Amino acid sequence: MTQNAGKDSGAQTGEAMDLGAMTGSLGFLLRLSQLKSFDTFFHEMKGLEIRPGEISVLMLLDRNPGIRQGVLARALMIKRAHMTKMVHAMEGAGLVCRTVPDADRRSVQLWLTDAGRARLETVQGPFLAFENRNTSGLSDADEAMLKTLLRRYLGLDRPNA
Repeated sequence: MTQNAGKDSGAQTGEAMDLGAMTGSLGFLLRLSQLKSFDTFFHEMKGLEIRPGEISVLMLLDRNPGIRQGVLARALMIKRAHMTKMVHAMEGAGLVCRTVPDADRRSVQLWLTDAGRARLETVQGPFLAFENRNTSGLSDADEAMLKTLLRRYLGLDRPNA
């Protein structure tokens, strides 16, 4: 299968490239999809100074106040050290606060601050608008099927997922 590398595979030379069996590789396709999505995210969200992981944390803390940091890290598949670094930065910016529950002194619970909720209000609208535009080339039915299949692949279609 020959594809325009400048358009489809991410190369900038404009030369056609045969991707061969890679067009059937789930990991390869997911990785290129992630890169395309992130590239579009940073272009569309320019000026708001937010990264995909940060908006995910803000949105999930809004829906799950007091969630343990480790639970959030596992749900987002973020390494413990990276999550700690992100939470410390967000805490330093006044967006989140951490508490240590009396019942388990080893865990940390996370909460949005008023500033965190205000930040979420600022970025959530543009993010949701970006998400609505981020599926160019897909029909509404294709988009719904893709999301259904990805949720199934990730196990998010099961109870307690």
